[in-house]
Amino acid sequence: MNALLTDLYQLTMAAGYFEAGKIGERATFELFVRRLPARRNFLVAAGLQQAVEYLLDFRFEAGEIDYLRGLTQFRRARPEFFDYLAGLRFTGDVFAVPEGTVVFAGEPLLTVRAPIVEAQIPETFLLSTIAFQTLIATKAARIAETAAGRAVVEFGTRRAHSPHAGLLAGRAAYIGGCAGTSNTLAGQKFGIPVFGTAAHSWVQAFRAEIDAFRQLQSLLGDNTAYLIDTYDTAEGARNAVKLGRPMWGVRLDSGNILELARQVRRILDEAGHPDARIMATSDLNEYKILEYMAAKAPIDAFGVGTDLATSADAPSLGAVYKLVEMESNGERRYTAKFSKDKQTLPGSKQIFRYEDHDLVGCNWECPTCPPGARPAEVLQRPVIIGGQLVDRLPTAFEARERALASLAKLPVALRSLFAAERPWPVEYSPELLALRDKVAAFQPAEARG
Repeated sequence: MNALLTDLYQLTMAAGYFEAGKIGERATFELFVRRLPARRNFLVAAGLQQAVEYLLDFRFEAGEIDYLRGLTQFRRARPEFFDYLAGLRFTGDVFAVPEGTVVFAGEPLLTVRAPIVEAQIPETFLLSTIAFQTLIATKAARIAETAAGRAVVEFGTRRAHSPHAGLLAGRAAYIGGCAGTSNTLAGQKFGIPVFGTAAHSWVQAFRAEIDAFRQLQSLLGDNTAYLIDTYDTAEGARNAVKLGRPMWGVRLDSGNILELARQVRRILDEAGHPDARIMATSDLNEYKILEYMAAKAPIDAFGVGTDLATSADAPSLGAVYKLVEMESNGERRYTAKFSKDKQTLPGSKQIFRYEDHDLVGCNWECPTCPPGARPAEVLQRPVIIGGQLVDRLPTAFEARERALASLAKLPVALRSLFAAERPWPVEYSPELLALRDKVAAFQPAEARG
């Protein structure tokens, strides 16, 4: 994670700000999602830890600056600009919703207020890490909700869009509600439970399936989960019960999972192993799990890989990072876009959560609460002030606990796999709308659309 991990135009704008004498002006940007992906009724915020680590370590190394000097786009840049980059650090403020918070379209997940270059260059990284992890955490929440208390393990690193994406997918999936991940590095870095035993190649490496099982049991004891479908699934289950305890259970990875699970459950029970568990894998997603649950399949845990680590049915999130304020010489100017279908609201904002709706208002507002109602929860919290971390960041476990609690407060219809008829209401305060109208009045006619 370094400052060069950004789009080139962030750096050309930085050079332009330097030449225009604007580097002392403070800018406020907000990161939010324009609209929810298909069949999503909510988002689970994730990725803040990596965003904060990036900002706290923000710097350009000498070799990176030399590389920029050699680009044709910077031929006209003065040497002083590169000297400026050499000493550049993030000295601004960050406000954000905590990881694990349920959020909705149009709500600012993150606000950055800093000298304009310090706020502009990080855009690419912030969008990438927060959008990706929020997408995966949300997918995991949907899968965990469908599994109805049965454990779900994230198995997707091998199919993720890069090894690093697999690492962060493991973290985000845990925040969203998975019991753990197969990614060992995610376990070490983030304190996430890790799961895994052996693959088909393990069974094939031995002359007899039962020999492979016996050796695995000797190694893993109570953690032994036999992969029983390498040759014949029923026979694999019989070989597993021949070895007796200790074992965790068995895993099914091919064939008609529903029918095989019922057959294997009978074999395990008749052999005196009612406590042995069955895990299903094999290209699962929330919709297949929903079918198994509706059929009362005797499955105790699910391993979900490709579909989870890539959020295959909704593989992108329309997150944006937009300028909402500029401040220079003590004068504040509010900014907004008025282009068709991509309008934004000016001014730094806050999210106020009530029991039955959210209110997005100006960050200086203190909305009143109806008589007898519970006061609104303020969602955005200070994270970095003056380039310094305000407090320690929550662990992945703490973020997961927040997500579980936040999701439990949603109406059941919003936790469905399908688009809700009545989305969660997100309203905008009269003061914020009045600010929008005031800013619009000073825009050229073409800017107002």
